Amino acid sequence: MYIHGSDVQVVFMFTERFIRYIKFEKRYSPHTVSAYESDLQQFVDFLNNPENITPAPVPEIDHPSQITHHHIRNWMVELMNQHIIARSINRKIATLRKYFKFLLQEGAIEVNPTAKISAPKVPKNLPIVVEDAKLTQMLDDSEVFGSDFVGLRDKLIIEMLFGTGMRLSELLGVKDTDINLYEGTVKVLGKRNKERIIPVNHELKLLITEYQELKKKQEFFNNNSLTLIVTNKGTDAYAKLVYLTVQKYLSYISTQNKKSPHVLRHTFATSLLNRGADLNAIKELLGHANLSATQIYTHNSVERLKSIYKQAHPKA
Repeated sequence: MYIHGSDVQVVFMFTERFIRYIKFEKRYSPHTVSAYESDLQQFVDFLNNPENITPAPVPEIDHPSQITHHHIRNWMVELMNQHIIARSINRKIATLRKYFKFLLQEGAIEVNPTAKISAPKVPKNLPIVVEDAKLTQMLDDSEVFGSDFVGLRDKLIIEMLFGTGMRLSELLGVKDTDINLYEGTVKVLGKRNKERIIPVNHELKLLITEYQELKKKQEFFNNNSLTLIVTNKGTDAYAKLVYLTVQKYLSYISTQNKKSPHVLRHTFATSLLNRGADLNAIKELLGHANLSATQIYTHNSVERLKSIYKQAHPKA
């Protein structure tokens, strides 16, 4: 379906209004806002591509109310043809659902075209984890991490992710003032700007203290950053720095392909569950909105029990 230049501006007008809504009223994170903008831009580009004209004569689109579920389904087919995975397609469809729901609230449309859309099924992959015993052994090995600032910071990154289960974005947002060493807690800002308090173990408290003291002594830092994790130059740490750090150290103990900060989050949750932690307590620690998101870790525990049974039972 082709949209002429003037018509695209109409679609964009509503798109920009929607982005302001999720950014300032809903207060979504910059990362989420960027993802929504990208998804909507891709959808508009699809509609604006002459190659996507349907064989049958169709009216030109000059308003979002003329977009139907057929357009969205055609886009889904195009995404599948591009070998986009189901999980990513579902995220894009979720963006459209939010967008058209907003247009309904604004009175810009009367019918939500996503109401007739069924999201593709996503295969349930078990969370990838590393062996917590190997991870603990590595963290306790004084020869793995250097004694300089970079070595101490890298160790803190691994310890924070594994010791608290926080997300990468949450770690990057932790400020020095969010650490309460007296109570042994750290305050994080999660999805939808929801704050939560996570306990900090004794060893992590000592590491944070040592790291903060060393950070203050770095004369070339200028102490401009308020965040806990900083770069070699004292500026705010960024996602790729943390990702590469995790990848580097997990490669010492794991041969699996995926070595990301989220693997440490999965390992945190699985370790707690394997040691008898209540599922609801894990949900609160992880900052999940629904228990269903936490229940996926129970599958890992079942697989572990199966493995133990296979090894130990005489008839297994």
